[in-house]
Amino acid sequence: MGSFFKTCACRYQGRCSHLYTIRFRNSSGRQVEESGFPTQDDALDRLTAVYSEKRSTPVQQAELKREIGKQRFGQYAASWLPRQRHYAPGSVRTVNQLLDSQILPSLDSRRVNTFSSTVIEDFILSMEDRRVGLATQQNAFDTLKKILLDAYRRGGINEDPFDGVVAPAYVPKPITIPTLEEIYALKAVGSDGLRVVIDLMSGCGHRNGEAYAVNTERLVADDVYRITEQIDGKTREPARLKHRKPGHFRETPMPSLVRQSILSYTDKHGSDPDGYILHSQRSKLLGPFNT
Repeated sequence: MGSFFKTCACRYQGRCSHLYTIRFRNSSGRQVEESGFPTQDDALDRLTAVYSEKRSTPVQQAELKREIGKQRFGQYAASWLPRQRHYAPGSVRTVNQLLDSQILPSLDSRRVNTFSSTVIEDFILSMEDRRVGLATQQNAFDTLKKILLDAYRRGGINEDPFDGVVAPAYVPKPITIPTLEEIYALKAVGSDGLRVVIDLMSGCGHRNGEAYAVNTERLVADDVYRITEQIDGKTREPARLKHRKPGHFRETPMPSLVRQSILSYTDKHGSDPDGYILHSQRSKLLGPFNT
């Protein structure tokens, strides 16, 4: 079932005040030590609880945990990413870039069940030694954490490898919000299409990719715009919204100025049969339609 002992050098260990340590093999077959037990009874109670837990764990479940633990990190990461069905295409590309450039070169061949806080801290130090930017360090750390905590929840790692680990100290630069005067100045020198994008971003809170996907079919009421998609910055094709499942949307209040901006642009330049109106470097499928 396991053993208990003291690590001190006291002659009469049964009488000294040092704490007991227990040693046992967990459900994954790995030898584990836990310390901090004041008496033999406390140590035996913990060993009994561990033994009962192992006895109650189905054989197939225990075998699955062992198999996860034996996997190489690169193999586990490759199986983890397709399961993140909520990730937008841009998020998938970002994760792959972080894996290829920062994480896999250091951790690809390491077995999942060997990750510990020391391994994580060494990884952070390696990024610092390579002078990786703090923003990239944090993104790589967050990606690694998501993958390993998934393995931890599934039983491939016995203890939280991030317990006590200090994350990279990245402090984003302050965001500067343009004033109303600056917005009007941008619109005064911008193209018709840029003015629509500015109005949607400032008036309805669109992200830039969402603004480029502006569509007359999304004017669901005189004062409501339904955001259903965005234009992917790389493929320049419509893509689902960030942090949303396929088919999901969000609706925003639409000031009359924004509605008029969209309709005025449509009257001047037209729209395609599906209601898209913009033509820009961001979107290859949208163009001027009154030709």
